[in-house]
Amino acid sequence: MSEETQNNNYSADSIQALEGMEHVRMRPSMYIGDVGVRGLHHLVYEVVDNSIDEAMAGHCDEIDVIINEDNSVSVKDNGRGIPVGMHKKEGISALEVVMTKIGAGGKFDKDSYKVSGGLHGVGVSCVNALSEHLTATVYREGKVWQQEYERGKALHPVKVIGESNDNGTMVTFSPDKTIFTQTVEYNYDTLATRLRELSFLNKGITITLTDKRHKDDEGNYVFEKFYSNIGLPEFIKYLDATREQLIANIISMEGEKNGIPVEVAMVYNTSYTENLHSYVNNINTHEGGTHLSGFRRGLTNTLKKYAENSGMLDKLKFDIAGDDFREGLTAIISVKVAEPQFEGQTKTKLGNREVTSAVSQAVSEMLNNYLEENPSDAKIIVQKVILAAQARHAARKAREMVQRKTVMSIGGLPGKLSDCSETDPEKCEIFLVEGDSAGGTAKQGRDRMFQAILPLRGKILNVEKAMQHKVFENEEIKNMFTALGVTIGTEEDSKALNLEKLRYNKIVIMCDADVDGSHIATLILTFFFRYMKELIENGHIYIATPPLYLVKKGQKREYAWNDDQRDMIAKNLGGTGVTIQRYKGLGEMNAEQLWDTTMNPEFRTLRQVTIDNLTEADRVFSMLMGDDVPPRRAFIEKNAIYANIDA
Repeated sequence: MSEETQNNNYSADSIQALEGMEHVRMRPSMYIGDVGVRGLHHLVYEVVDNSIDEAMAGHCDEIDVIINEDNSVSVKDNGRGIPVGMHKKEGISALEVVMTKIGAGGKFDKDSYKVSGGLHGVGVSCVNALSEHLTATVYREGKVWQQEYERGKALHPVKVIGESNDNGTMVTFSPDKTIFTQTVEYNYDTLATRLRELSFLNKGITITLTDKRHKDDEGNYVFEKFYSNIGLPEFIKYLDATREQLIANIISMEGEKNGIPVEVAMVYNTSYTENLHSYVNNINTHEGGTHLSGFRRGLTNTLKKYAENSGMLDKLKFDIAGDDFREGLTAIISVKVAEPQFEGQTKTKLGNREVTSAVSQAVSEMLNNYLEENPSDAKIIVQKVILAAQARHAARKAREMVQRKTVMSIGGLPGKLSDCSETDPEKCEIFLVEGDSAGGTAKQGRDRMFQAILPLRGKILNVEKAMQHKVFENEEIKNMFTALGVTIGTEEDSKALNLEKLRYNKIVIMCDADVDGSHIATLILTFFFRYMKELIENGHIYIATPPLYLVKKGQKREYAWNDDQRDMIAKNLGGTGVTIQRYKGLGEMNAEQLWDTTMNPEFRTLRQVTIDNLTEADRVFSMLMGDDVPPRRAFIEKNAIYANIDA
């Protein structure tokens, strides 16, 4: 085609002016993050957010979420009901405007909603656009009103289908399979985690979750009710249930500072990790922001002043740092902001400057009052801070040893590492392999161009129960740091990783498919979660899935990853004369088998490790790797069917 012909084809007709709903369908990730599992569940959250906004405005106290038998979802509340009258400007029902127009909704009217979560008026219309079918039912003015939609377009005008004295809204939708091509199957536990979180953040609201796809032993639908009477202090108890509290009381406050509603709850425990969770209008701001800065400022200034006045710091030969005040601290900060300014499209970091001083003042007043009224607790907290400072200085020396080893060792890499020849990190991957035997097989079977192998000796240190300097002194952990190329950060920002130095785009945990292998993988994941969380958040961590069985008959060989596959393959091979080999470990495979099943990018299955909910991930790691045995046993018994790690 000539250049002139190409230019002639580029006319006014080539410019697509997409209407709002069409744009959502063409670029769904711009609105809901992605079209995978996370985006699928986000649809439910957006509809629930509308009901929560009604509750925050004081008009709703019951929200029911139902996963129907056909995997559609219904969300019903007892709020005022979306208005159904004629919209003067649009010339259609207000309900249709809300459901089909991007940017429409009561959230822009400050008289209707002072604060709101969700997507600022695009939430429910986005859900509509991305649904095969959606039905909106409104209970209002003594009548039941209804309108149905298909892929965002109304199938008929709003009509009255009955009478009722109830008030509220029910939205039932089926995700569009042509958009959510990975899956349209909702995960009960994922939804339960978010709804439980919302019940803690909005005390006094009853939220129920019903799964009509499954029944319990008594023949009833799987059902859970979430309700919190006191809010954040109960949230702290839930998160810290498997940790040993350092002080008996949960320190909390609820009030308004500079016109901004602020809620804070915190407690110290005997662990060595800091767990701060922040929310703005019910949105989990996992990157923090001005409200988290305000909390840290108020906490540090108040505790430091109290510690200095008490005389307990007089014998200390070095300064206390901000991190020292937060070791072993679990805290939740929740603020309600009328016009939140979030940095980035993902709304994970709050930017409103006025929030910093509001939260700082609130925390200072709360802590001052508590420390004065509870001198014995105050002394315990300051002693914890002093111990944390001493451990930090020991950790700094251990950290310097890791950095020195990185510089002075041959090529800056551990001797056990079998590196790849490719130098572009984007093309490289490293396998963290359990033991020298499996490591040897992996070295023989790998593609040396882009695959590196680092054998790990036995079970690495459980970082959940270890002080920071012990972590940095551990040989296997030092080898992981130096092999990956990242350094641990400065004393001023001990948790920052220099990800620009990361040497491998994919970090693959490859362990035996047995209980010990799962334990080792969990230990490694705990280390990454506590010390290199950015690697998980940026999608660098994967888990390999080696097969459990080799099924043979004559010259025919097939691999199976679970018992059902094994039985099916055996049946297909005729049943008689079939031999089944159970792989107890990676070392039982030869190099060719390991490559074919677990390492070859063309045929392998890697499970990417993601964090859907930081607070829940923190709770689970604490439960699995902490000292409290009964909750861990209960968790394992409940999830025994998922024997392999499910990432």
